[in-house]
Amino acid sequence: MGNQQVIGIDLGGTAIKLGRFNAQGDRLQTLSVPTPQPAQPQAVAATITAAIAQLDPDQEAIALGVGTPGPADAAGRVARVAINLADWRDVPLADWLEAATQRPTVLANDANCAGLGEAWLGAGRPFQDLILLTLGTGVGGAIILNGQLFVGRTGTAGELGLITLNPAGPACNSGNQGSLEQYCSVQAIRRDAGCEPGVLAERALAGDAEAIAFWQQYGRYLGAGLASLIYVLTPEAVILGGGISAGAKLFLPAAIAEIEARVLPSSREGLKILLAELGNQAGMVGAAKLALQKFG
Repeated sequence: MGNQQVIGIDLGGTAIKLGRFNAQGDRLQTLSVPTPQPAQPQAVAATITAAIAQLDPDQEAIALGVGTPGPADAAGRVARVAINLADWRDVPLADWLEAATQRPTVLANDANCAGLGEAWLGAGRPFQDLILLTLGTGVGGAIILNGQLFVGRTGTAGELGLITLNPAGPACNSGNQGSLEQYCSVQAIRRDAGCEPGVLAERALAGDAEAIAFWQQYGRYLGAGLASLIYVLTPEAVILGGGISAGAKLFLPAAIAEIEARVLPSSREGLKILLAELGNQAGMVGAAKLALQKFG
């Protein structure tokens, strides 16, 4: 497996990021191309195929991994739904890319890829059991157990942002009510504070008492949600990523206090709460790791 190369692909609503990696995790080359608009499946597949030819003209990579913004099937072949992309329903993207590039391909949800990326080359390197929460437009999640992504028998496990925090809370587009996502996402902050998280963070850092209190309440919600996940999974580490995590010093102390109050010491022995290290490269890195695990 020493010098094998793979390509990790992160399919987003505005950009498609590709990286060529070797088995040690060295990033040999990267490329970012705009996502076609509208992002219809065939157009996206054609754009990815062209980008791969540009990134790897000598066909050194033996396999492809792709993170998509929504669930894949358990076998990693079909993008079942893709959030914010046009007309994505049960798209056999792995088959299409294999036919176009002659290389084996595996798909996974983008948050799962980000978790795998952090576990391989980011904040999760020292750990075998960890969870990642991405605090962004929504709240995504990933579960890594014994160094492997846990996706469950149908491929859709690990939707950590959709656990119930408040049974009577705001409706969630998942069908749930009062999910963790409805308290900890960018959309939740816009709804409750009437501004962007970055603006609210600036206000808090400038000493605005109302903004400071908002972030403390945010931390309590996050800590309560994490308490449920920690009781179920007893991870060695919880990694927080996504855009909101940039303001962690405003809410992390409150979240940690909440976890310490709610979770029995026996369920959180040695637990670390860490910030993601790979930023918006995590999905691409994890998609490459997925390809290595499956085909390396």
